[in-house]
Amino acid sequence: MQKKLLIIGFVWPEPKSSAAGSRMMQLIEFFQTQDYHITYASSCTRSENATDLTSLGIDQAAIQLNDSSFDTFIKELKPNTVLFDRFMTEEQFGWRVAEHCPDAIRILDTEDLHGLRKGRQQALKDTKAFDASYLFNDTSKREIASIYRSDLSLIISETEMDMLINDFKVDKALLHYLPFMLDNILNKTIKELPEFRNRQHFITIGNFLHEPNYNLVLYLKETIWPLIRNKLPKTELHVYGAYVSQKVNQLHHEKQGFLIKGFAHDVHEVMQQTKVCLVPVRFGAGLKGKLVDAMQNGTPCVMTSIGAEGMYGNLSPNGFIEDNPEAIADKAISLYTQELLWKEKQQNGFEAFNQRFNKKEHHQGLISRLEVLSKQLRNHRLHNFTGQMLQHHSLQSTKFMGKWIEEKNK
Repeated sequence: MQKKLLIIGFVWPEPKSSAAGSRMMQLIEFFQTQDYHITYASSCTRSENATDLTSLGIDQAAIQLNDSSFDTFIKELKPNTVLFDRFMTEEQFGWRVAEHCPDAIRILDTEDLHGLRKGRQQALKDTKAFDASYLFNDTSKREIASIYRSDLSLIISETEMDMLINDFKVDKALLHYLPFMLDNILNKTIKELPEFRNRQHFITIGNFLHEPNYNLVLYLKETIWPLIRNKLPKTELHVYGAYVSQKVNQLHHEKQGFLIKGFAHDVHEVMQQTKVCLVPVRFGAGLKGKLVDAMQNGTPCVMTSIGAEGMYGNLSPNGFIEDNPEAIADKAISLYTQELLWKEKQQNGFEAFNQRFNKKEHHQGLISRLEVLSKQLRNHRLHNFTGQMLQHHSLQSTKFMGKWIEEKNK
């Protein structure tokens, strides 16, 4: 029997715009290696940055929220496996999938823990320490409910795995650790990268639809960059990212060397030209794609502890982890001016990248997990009573809310 996968996307994947887009393309590649016939469906409007999935042999489908046309669509498709891209899509479509394809394995890709990011953002606004009162917010309640309703949730960070198991008391049988899945950096590739003396300036990069990235750039502009620029007056900070808004463009200041560059058509090219990457993230969750890009291209970084979270395990980082703005600036200047230190941190990055994000290793782990799940699905669900309870109660409320909206729209 042919294996059929339906991916319900929150958005259409844009790997050049965001780490979430890269993550989705990595998942698609994994399922293609396992001979799945893939259909990617989304209710979102496609942007010009979206990947043409049909060129990769993937069927594309536009679906509607709160509309019974999806019921007909999924009954005709009959997928064996359904992957929800973030908990919001599971909320919208999960009950329809459970109703019309009850035997399909339901997988949730959390991307990162949205409730964690939201709680940290609120704590920063309140200028208070982040604690359980911020973590256990309404977004977290929705997200954990979605995890319970799913057969398996893919978690991108070990820190978030620990949080789900120890703080939220989620059964680890429902979770699978799956970071970025990438090809190893070969020695041949490393030798071809531009050397210290052939690079200049600082860089940061990120999708500006993602609030932590705008906050990061504002923090650099107002607090950290003046400290660096004071000691290195001829250097520039190049700020790249998709969806640059007017409020981002207003930060551009040539005399200060603070340059808003906009969308990077080739992240590898701009990373390889630059000497140091700055990642002073003050709130957020998951793994930072910009750090992965920096490691891959041999660009050492200075980052906050939130930025570094889940990236390195027991290995040394490709730079420095600091939370104080003066320390961030000092370490950035040291990396920029000391070639031996720069080379040491660069090498750390290659080692961390190859050990932490080994595609072959993580593919095999997911293959094994899905094989066991497909053989024991009924028993697996039987042991997830909380999930059954949430399907029975809370999903009924979202189901009838959806039906009410559908009738209202008519």
